[in-house]
Amino acid sequence: MPQELLLQVTPEIAANELLLKDYLAKQMKVSVNEIQHISILKRSIDARQKTVRINLKVLIFLKGEKFEQTKFQLPDYKNVSDAQEVIVVGAGPAGLFAALQLVELGLKPIVIERGKDVRGRRRDLKAINVDHIVDEDSNYCFGEGGAGTYSDGKLYTRSKKRGDVTRILELFVAFGATPDILVDAHPHIGTNKLPQIIQDIREKIIEFGGQVLFETRLTDILIKNNEVQGIVTQKGDTILANKIILATGHSARDIYELLDRKKVFIEAKPFALGVRAEHPQSLIDSIQYSCDYRGEHLPPAPYSIVKQVNGRGMYSFCMCPGGVIAPCATSPGEVVTNGWSPSKRDQATANSGIVIELKLEDFKPFAKFGALAGMEFQKSIEQKAWHLAGETQKVPAQKMIDFTQNRVSSEIPKTSYVPGTTSVEMGQVFPGFLSQILREGFTEFGKSMRGYLTNEAVIHAPESRTSSPVRIPREILTYEHLQIKGLYPCGEGAGYAGGIISAAIDGEKCAIMIAEALKN
Repeated sequence: MPQELLLQVTPEIAANELLLKDYLAKQMKVSVNEIQHISILKRSIDARQKTVRINLKVLIFLKGEKFEQTKFQLPDYKNVSDAQEVIVVGAGPAGLFAALQLVELGLKPIVIERGKDVRGRRRDLKAINVDHIVDEDSNYCFGEGGAGTYSDGKLYTRSKKRGDVTRILELFVAFGATPDILVDAHPHIGTNKLPQIIQDIREKIIEFGGQVLFETRLTDILIKNNEVQGIVTQKGDTILANKIILATGHSARDIYELLDRKKVFIEAKPFALGVRAEHPQSLIDSIQYSCDYRGEHLPPAPYSIVKQVNGRGMYSFCMCPGGVIAPCATSPGEVVTNGWSPSKRDQATANSGIVIELKLEDFKPFAKFGALAGMEFQKSIEQKAWHLAGETQKVPAQKMIDFTQNRVSSEIPKTSYVPGTTSVEMGQVFPGFLSQILREGFTEFGKSMRGYLTNEAVIHAPESRTSSPVRIPREILTYEHLQIKGLYPCGEGAGYAGGIISAAIDGEKCAIMIAEALKN
């Protein structure tokens, strides 16, 4: 019978199958030739001690024990061309996985996406990086695959209770992702590889009778007697259906404004906001791995840090080892930062959002906007940053120690943020209480991670799209909107997810709830 073992080995052994087999043979007191196959079930890095070790959970098959390579297959989809139609608004992970689940359940998804297909988005991303032109429908946030497609592709989630994480990961593998995402503690596909997977998901939806309509923006939801009847697009087209999954992402401000105008119940939601800090990756490696050079067998080091400062949580968010900072504005007249890493995480810099928990009381100056108060608070900072940096896609930037000492940086070294930076004292960007927390927090970070607080690090502002500033409330059991029948708020944009995996899980759940409702 195959034997399962927990190991802690050097990075060299973990990276070399022959060395690992030799190590296991000694542990099990058998000949190396007796080991037929080693399946790695889980892999993580333990950098708590001076000597870094790799934690492995392995399953060892000796000669004579039956071993079959796992094949990851897609569900047995049926053609849904003539089935009941469900409108899915948004082709991010929530919308795409909702559509796949609908097909699996025998329902026909009609997916509308305001942006372009995953390949068509590239020209617009170049325009924002090089020419400082923001297309409001096609950018890092909007378009096929959503924000995660071109801003990292992290598949890690702490939300294990939300649903079946393994099912989502296995679907990604069936669509072409490396099986390593099922093994690694912090799985990551990479911005360079995710587009093809997203395209294959869309083609599968279409192959089995679903529809995907690009450059089709929702401008109205048809509601009668508090029940949805369908939608209207910016082209003036009407699409009728009595079930709508609203999976528009956390930056679709026009959707929140539409719901507010139509008096569809929404509410302000706390979120987090701050800056994006960039360090040399070699510096983060030396801090995390306690070494001058990490070697060829260790990946670029990530970090995760949380502090309580003046009664607020300040923490790292969406940390990107070997990555770059990207411009993620969705409208002209604002600047927004985010980070991403390619699959190899081979860039010379590491960046992370460093954000502070906001409270509903922080939005009081914008109280006249009601449920949109948090969104207007968010917009005000993005617009102020745009003005301060020169009214282009350049961002306000400051060396980290200079910021903690209220000192304008005399110069900003070149960073990975392609549109460029403008030296600004960050206290001008944020309300006073946020600036003070950031200053104190970075000082505390430097005490926990020796070397982190340095003028080799540059902070860019703002990191403001961490999660939705609005929640679209829904029933706990049915996922249907509290007020509007047939409307299913879904994913990050509705306030019910935070990342690719949790959004995909939420999309599937909404599809399942619709199928259950249609049975009754």
